Amino acid sequence: MERLSVLYASALFDLAMERGALDEFQKQVDLLLDSLKDAECQRVIVHPHISATEKKAFFTNAFAGHVHETLLGFLFLVADKNRESFLVPALVALKGMIDRFYRKVTANVSFAAQLDEEQVAEMKAVLSKHLDKTVEIDLKIDPAVVGGPYIFVDGYYLDWTVRKRLRDLTVHMKEGCSA
Repeated sequence: MERLSVLYASALFDLAMERGALDEFQKQVDLLLDSLKDAECQRVIVHPHISATEKKAFFTNAFAGHVHETLLGFLFLVADKNRESFLVPALVALKGMIDRFYRKVTANVSFAAQLDEEQVAEMKAVLSKHLDKTVEIDLKIDPAVVGGPYIFVDGYYLDWTVRKRLRDLTVHMKEGCSA
């Protein structure tokens, strides 16, 4: 399934580049993903007794005038080929391709407490500088973190939490005592 999703995404990316619509696609893919992940929308899209014609009418009503004609054509193709299960994975892959093209990454950050806007902006700036990419922050509040951040970004993770430091200290003390 992943391979076909990536093939669809690659074709859409190439079409967006050819048509000079990559910026437009970037915004519209987010709109499509938000809409298509909705439970009610998923119910319509994957229902086996709703015909391709009805699904295409649904896509037209929901997205015509809001998304590029190429993206709407992709939705129609998926409905015609009965490959609705590839729709969201293909759009996620396309979003990733566009983000890589623009050197944009999302950092998943866990903190014990909510950060203010200034702290988030500072974290973005530091990560952007070190990664040489534009960084967006997806902040999650996790009381189990205790203190300090846990950051996963661009395939790397940084664990500066108090929990990790205590674990490291325990290991260090055990190694020191056994030597």
